[in-house]
Amino acid sequence: MREDVQDYYGKQLQSSADLQTNACCDQAPPEHLKPLLARLHDEVVSRYYGCGLVAPEQLQGMRILDLGSGSGRDVYLLSALVGEQGEVVGVDMTDEQLEVARRHQDYHRDAFGYTNSNVRFLKGYIEALDTLDLEDGYFDIVISNCVINLSTDKAKVLRDVKRLLKPGGEFYFSDVYADRRVPVALVNDPVLYGECLSGALYWNDFINLGKRCGFADPRLVESRRLTIENPAIERKLGRIRFYSATYRLFNIDNLEPACEDYGQAVVYKGTLENCPHAFMLDDHHIIETGKVFPVCGNTWLMLEQSRFAEHFDFIGHFDTHYGIFEGCGLNVPFEDNEDSGAASCC
Repeated sequence: MREDVQDYYGKQLQSSADLQTNACCDQAPPEHLKPLLARLHDEVVSRYYGCGLVAPEQLQGMRILDLGSGSGRDVYLLSALVGEQGEVVGVDMTDEQLEVARRHQDYHRDAFGYTNSNVRFLKGYIEALDTLDLEDGYFDIVISNCVINLSTDKAKVLRDVKRLLKPGGEFYFSDVYADRRVPVALVNDPVLYGECLSGALYWNDFINLGKRCGFADPRLVESRRLTIENPAIERKLGRIRFYSATYRLFNIDNLEPACEDYGQAVVYKGTLENCPHAFMLDDHHIIETGKVFPVCGNTWLMLEQSRFAEHFDFIGHFDTHYGIFEGCGLNVPFEDNEDSGAASCC
């Protein structure tokens, strides 16, 4: 299947117009990114096949690794956001895509006014990052855009990402997920696989895989239903639904498997660029500026042990545990008989 993917993205696809579905189609960027995207080379943009947006906040000076960097669109966008003192490394297995990305390296250095380019591109497989010139614990952020679904060993990718991240760093990536496990017959279809559909994980299998690979509390940032818009492919897929989703996985070893309540809270200072009124950690943590915001222990650690710490005041500690954090998807599993009289004996 790896060779089929290389052929699909290297030879069969010449631009995003050649895609047969809308699974690998971009979403509208926020206003503050539009001027930077307009400065990217046309060929880099036309050969881009991502499904989401992988530009989180607070990137100045960061070291970022892009898995499956393709034509380099996200690499060059992030190059502008990290500044000349930051660094962005792209990894891709497709010669044709790498050639496009490298051809426009000087163009983007000049477009951003840098003395030296702050990007480099490596040829390699995202399942074999340990064979490349990449230092353990070197990167602040690892990103990927609609590529993990194409991997033949997703667990290996996640384990290597954790190894390459600094403590407190994060894997921030967009990908395609299914609402159920995809049948093997569809997985083996090279077009469906190349279109980022049949290699997609069932979403709950992904959550459990992330936890097994050391990311205890994957956080969903945003998602949208994919409509496919190809009748022949829709008939093949039947009732399976697919979604584009962005997750963030923090490399923090003492995160717990569930959201536990220690009576803690945070106050966002409103100091992140482009986020004066609120900071969105994930789809159920939108933290307004100046407001005391109760959080579970995991959310506390994600903010306190990451690059976001300076933008928050922290209230509380871990001395007293109050049970599961209300509203995080789990409840006490036992029936409460307090108001129903004495329990009967069996």
